[in-house]
Amino acid sequence: MNLITEKNLSKIIIYIFIIIMSTMIFMVSYFYVTNAYEDFEIQMEKFTQEYYAGQKKILKKEIDTIIDVMNYNITKENIPEKDLKADTIRLLNNISFQESKSNYYFVYDIKKMKGGDDFARLIVNPNRPDLLGNLISTNFKDADGKKFREEFLSNIRVHGESYTQYAYKKPNSISIKQKLSYFKHYKNWNWVIAVGVYTDDIEVEIEKKRKALETKIRSQVGQNIVLFIMFLSIAILISIAVSQKIDEVLKTYQNKVKVKTEELEELNETLERRVTEEVEKNREKEQVLVQKSRFIALGEMISNIAHQWRQPLSELSSILMYIKFKHSINALDDETMVKKSKEADKVLDYMSHTIDDFRNFFMPKKEKETFYLYGIIDSVMTIVSSSLENSNIKVDINLDLNTQVTTYLNEYEQVVLNILKNAKDVLIEKNTKKPIIKISAEDTGKCIILYIEDNGGGITVEPKAKIFEPYFSTKDDSDGTGIGLYMSKVIVDKNMKGKLRVSNTKKGARFAISIPKEV
Repeated sequence: MNLITEKNLSKIIIYIFIIIMSTMIFMVSYFYVTNAYEDFEIQMEKFTQEYYAGQKKILKKEIDTIIDVMNYNITKENIPEKDLKADTIRLLNNISFQESKSNYYFVYDIKKMKGGDDFARLIVNPNRPDLLGNLISTNFKDADGKKFREEFLSNIRVHGESYTQYAYKKPNSISIKQKLSYFKHYKNWNWVIAVGVYTDDIEVEIEKKRKALETKIRSQVGQNIVLFIMFLSIAILISIAVSQKIDEVLKTYQNKVKVKTEELEELNETLERRVTEEVEKNREKEQVLVQKSRFIALGEMISNIAHQWRQPLSELSSILMYIKFKHSINALDDETMVKKSKEADKVLDYMSHTIDDFRNFFMPKKEKETFYLYGIIDSVMTIVSSSLENSNIKVDINLDLNTQVTTYLNEYEQVVLNILKNAKDVLIEKNTKKPIIKISAEDTGKCIILYIEDNGGGITVEPKAKIFEPYFSTKDDSDGTGIGLYMSKVIVDKNMKGKLRVSNTKKGARFAISIPKEV
């Protein structure tokens, strides 16, 4: 028996729609209420922590205020210390910050800073006049068995202050309540001045906040549930209207089926011709896209070569200026000329290899080589040594002469050179005092990791991997295009199957080039 027919199709649509919408509304309401109460508990936890932290700040501020007054009184002339202490004790015995006087000062005159029996004399405590003037012990335990005096005295010996919680009799009451107190050492008189607040008073305020938030949450939940129900009702009405429209459309459709059948037969006759025409048009579009992609790739290659040539051209300019200067002062000897000529030849050779490197990068006809890591670093340093020396940048190389790497030599040189240039630019840009670049290596057994570290302050962008994105640069357009590190990342990670990573040290940035060993 076929349950779905043209006659009952509209009704089935209504029923299915109502079931789906009701389920969705119920689930949304359930998750909303659940999340609302979870957020409520999170807010209460945060409020409780902040409220306790605020109470601690208030206690500390009260003690600091009293100590400021005491320090001011000490500066007064012709007043004996004994009288100053007596006035201070009288003042502290009469100060209270609450009408219930549960927030009061109490003072210990320390006799033994290490603690023990008779470690201090209680000289101020409006709540316990029976203890005034008595010697007290750190071995005393509160109602919970806690030696709170030993705890706060230990903290004072180390930090000069202490926040300590303990059980103590509340003023005008025989009940024992938890109390949070702040103790601070007043070195001038070797006193420990303290003030506290009973946590049940704090919990009263927290409970007020909880009730206010609960009322607000209930109101919001009720409002949203009403809105959900209204939305469901409107959706049901809309579904009824849509189902009626579907009935009309079905009747119209039945009348047009015959006409459409004839039109489809006519369309089938011409479909093959149309398909052929569209395929030809798509081929033309593909050719245009291929041509555009070639121009884009060519532009990227030219941009990369220009970026790679900028520093070598600067090196050549520096060499030529040096030769010109030596010649102008008649100090250009044969040795200097030969040395500078060799440097220029190496730079020009590198510029020539750069074009080959970029060309080969797009052509997978490259073979790996095994070479000594120290030799590669030495070769790269020959190119950049003049620039680094002119910038007073010291290079500290700590490599094992026997460490070997198997990968694409020219590309490896290119990556090292890019990172050295980046480090040099950062050190110059930030005007680093005593700039230095450290080069070291590590053999992990599975790979050879080359580390290049500077003291230029490190990478400030987040996430740090953003520096490897194409065209990302912190320099002006005239100084860099943001291609060097991007190309280095592509070469190491994709072409060499290694990893190029960066991290911050205490003084700067540290690049790690990890190349797997050949098995």
